[in-house]
Amino acid sequence: MPPTQHKTPDAAATARRARFGKLPERIRPDQMVQETPATAPDPARRVYSADEWLVRYCL
Repeated sequence: MPPTQHKTPDAAATARRARFGKLPERIRPDQMVQETPATAPDPARRVYSADEWLVRYCL
């Protein structure tokens, strides 16, 4: 039986191992989402007006 020979890693294998040797850092699901409002909030939209309510729903 022939003795096993250990091959020395060549430059390409060393570079590949340095680049892909370990997995990237784990990313949590809450870090994958960026929330931005679809439109800028309109402060006048939430203002209650009794007169407008009467005109809209009673007339």
